[in-house]
Amino acid sequence: MAAEDLSQGASALTNTARLYAMSGASRHLAAFMHEAGVVRQRDRTLKQVRRMDPAAAERTAIDQAERHLGELDELEARAVAAAQDGEAEQAQQAFFGPDHKRALAAVVGGLDHFRALVSARTLAEMRAAQQESDCAAAVAKIMLALTAFVFLAVLYFVLRRRVSRPLARLTGVVLRLARQDYAVEVPPDRRRDEIGDITQAVRVFRENGLERERLEAERRADQRVKHCILQMTHRLQACGAIDELAGVVACFAPQAFPDLSGRLYVLEGPGQILVAVAMWREPRGGSEAFPPTARWGVRRGRRHGRSAHGGGVPCPHADLADIATHCAPLTAQGETIVLLYFETPAGRDGAPGADHPFLDLMCDHVALALANLRLRQRLADLADRDGLTGLFNRRRLDHALAALRSNTQVACIIADIDHFQRFNDQFGHDAGDVVMQHVAQILAEATEGLAAAYRFGGEEFTLLLPSLNATRARELAETVRGRVSEARLSHNGRLLGRITLSLGVADAPGGGSASSLIQRADAALLRAKGEERDRTVLAGPQPTEISAA
Repeated sequence: MAAEDLSQGASALTNTARLYAMSGASRHLAAFMHEAGVVRQRDRTLKQVRRMDPAAAERTAIDQAERHLGELDELEARAVAAAQDGEAEQAQQAFFGPDHKRALAAVVGGLDHFRALVSARTLAEMRAAQQESDCAAAVAKIMLALTAFVFLAVLYFVLRRRVSRPLARLTGVVLRLARQDYAVEVPPDRRRDEIGDITQAVRVFRENGLERERLEAERRADQRVKHCILQMTHRLQACGAIDELAGVVACFAPQAFPDLSGRLYVLEGPGQILVAVAMWREPRGGSEAFPPTARWGVRRGRRHGRSAHGGGVPCPHADLADIATHCAPLTAQGETIVLLYFETPAGRDGAPGADHPFLDLMCDHVALALANLRLRQRLADLADRDGLTGLFNRRRLDHALAALRSNTQVACIIADIDHFQRFNDQFGHDAGDVVMQHVAQILAEATEGLAAAYRFGGEEFTLLLPSLNATRARELAETVRGRVSEARLSHNGRLLGRITLSLGVADAPGGGSASSLIQRADAALLRAKGEERDRTVLAGPQPTEISAA
């Protein structure tokens, strides 16, 4: 039995070393290192044989077998070392060369000789130990059965723990991934076998699915923002006033960028102050109004961003340490006309423009819409207003008269500058323009909120006063005449002298029909100019005159 174990151990060690020499696979080297434990078992077997007090011939045979085994081990160890060093051919020659064959044959022969000696002695003692042998056979069978049971139990445990259970977990993960449930976690498995490869493939599939979901969510968000900006643009083009445009921006800005708050500023007033005309989501920064120089974006003529916690230069009116701001000055035809201000919630870093690539697109559409709106308003002013005085022109007066109904209560005043040609002749036409503009300003200020002022033609002006009768219109005409006559104008250092007005007043329907309102007021004006001028005359069957004081 010992000789058989020694022979099988030597054969197993030799076969493992040969496999490694031929293939160079690391698993065969690991197996060879594992089989090297046979050497220790062999030493224990030899010691056990010697303790059994073998015969002299048997001891000699076992000593020779041990020596041959040592030579074979040394030869195989050198061959394995050569294979590890990359000398595969030399290692193969060592394993299949004549020296290895002789060493292996010597081992096998020595063990066979020892086995024969042992067999002879065993046969001699067999009959004496027959009963003991039977008992030993029974015990051996029992041990074999127990060993088989233990082996099957270990095999079942290994298969269940290393194969069945991981496959069951992977099956559940794959089923959830098939239903696009990418929230499932792939169990970690670092084994370098087929199950480990499958686990890694499932993990890669899950990561790709998560990335696809992220990209799809970004695409849907981009489409939503584009659609929102498109809807805003359609409505911006239909706006007819700044208030309407501001309302549209305040409506769609929080829809397109729900995580941003902000304001819309427009240049207004003679001092060109940026005034907030729209606000959304209650921004903490910004002011209701401020000069354009308070914005770095306006100063630089380009967009200016500042991240939270000191990342960038803050604007003087929005110096809050825990918010990020973004100012976008919008220009049209080379002129800054509007400013969009955005800020992120507290605690978020980074300028808003970096998180929202469509922010600039929205700003450009707002700027273009506001430029178009101002252009339309300017064209409307050019069509309806007099270029010299700023009052409405004759075309606008004709439209207003056409809109009057026959039973509408309205009064009309027509004023004419007395001896206007004198200013042109004595001081030049520039002085005449100054007089015209001064009279127009007094008319506009005196009748603000009460009447619409028009330049009727030449040095004549017309006032339409809704809901006023002739008496109240005459009082207003006298107020205007008094303010004009009290004014003292100079041009190029020369006094222009006293300016006076002649005025004609008519009303409808009390004093006549609305269609003849202008004719009756003009007739009253002619009567005022035909007399001593600088007076107000009421239209009627018997006109009433008010002379200059």
